[in-house]
Amino acid sequence: MQRVVLDEDVKPISEFRANAASLVRQVQRTRRPLVITQQGRSAAVLLDVSEYEKLLAKLELLQDIHTAETQINEGQSVSHAAARKKTLSRLGK
Repeated sequence: MQRVVLDEDVKPISEFRANAASLVRQVQRTRRPLVITQQGRSAAVLLDVSEYEKLLAKLELLQDIHTAETQINEGQSVSHAAARKKTLSRLGK
């Protein structure tokens, strides 16, 4: 995901209401998030669907890595040889 360009990608909610369709097209075209402000403070972020899905996939991968590191640190891992042997036995080889 590309970084927010502050002078283009931060809009007050009043402008978003008035120009929603064109701002959605901007997000789709640029692949950059749009920060929507309310009373001068950031209130929401509009993302392109594909960029949102990529972000979720990255987050899931990071969570899996964190879980694996925790399991390794707690001694819940197996050696490559043991994993290979178990896999081959399940495959009937």
